[in-house]
Amino acid sequence: MFVAMNRFRINKGHEDAFEEVWRSRDSRLKDVQGFQSFHLLKGAFDEDSQTTLYASHTIWESQEHFSAWTRSEHFRAAHKSARDTTGMYAGPPVFEGFSSVLAE
Repeated sequence: MFVAMNRFRINKGHEDAFEEVWRSRDSRLKDVQGFQSFHLLKGAFDEDSQTTLYASHTIWESQEHFSAWTRSEHFRAAHKSARDTTGMYAGPPVFEGFSSVLAE
């Protein structure tokens, strides 16, 4: 199993718009070999930075399946229709990938 996560810091007041971007996207993940599940997670609001932490979280059969998706037409289609997100992000997303070493 491989877990692919992106962490996002979203500026105060843009949380609803950020969530709508994800809700209304044309996701084709269920059509991709090796894809198992997706979650968008909302974390705490940070008073110091005035941002809310979010993480997108996908589970794949293997890292190879995830890597194949990032090179696919499905990936390009999912990322081509970017909306105006001016002021939404406090910085670029931070990617983290994890391979399973123990499952119960």
